[in-house]
Amino acid sequence: MKPFKLIVLMTGLLALTPVLGGDLKLGWINIERIFREAGPAQKATKKLEKEFDKRQTDIQKIGKQMSDLQSQLDKEGMTMSDADRARKERELANLNRDFQRMQREFREDLNTRRNEEFASIQERANKVIREIAESEKYDLILTDAIYASPKIDITEKVLKALADK
Repeated sequence: MKPFKLIVLMTGLLALTPVLGGDLKLGWINIERIFREAGPAQKATKKLEKEFDKRQTDIQKIGKQMSDLQSQLDKEGMTMSDADRARKERELANLNRDFQRMQREFREDLNTRRNEEFASIQERANKVIREIAESEKYDLILTDAIYASPKIDITEKVLKALADK
């Protein structure tokens, strides 16, 4: 939600508080902290690291091959025959193209998998947040704010509830 819209919403809710006949109970959640510290999020991160570790290693090997080949060309390029130098330069260009393709595919696949994993965590967190809101009778729980007082921060409750499930 954009900051201006949030301010208008909050002002409107605060103005309605007397009309509603009671205190407005607000909560705020640091969603980045949930994605960083929650048990399911840490498990998902480790799972993704394990899943993509081999591909990362392969990309690093090609990067090292490129570096070694570039060093060889820099050192011996002037003494090589034109044909050898051209062959090495083609080889370096092919390695570079493969390296860039592998990196791009790696990033795309990793982002897709991360989005899949964290979407399920988001669903679980939303369910827990709804349960906390209903059981503790919150009127409004926000995840995006310019400023939130520590008094209304319920992130720790959500982390604990996620850990318990």
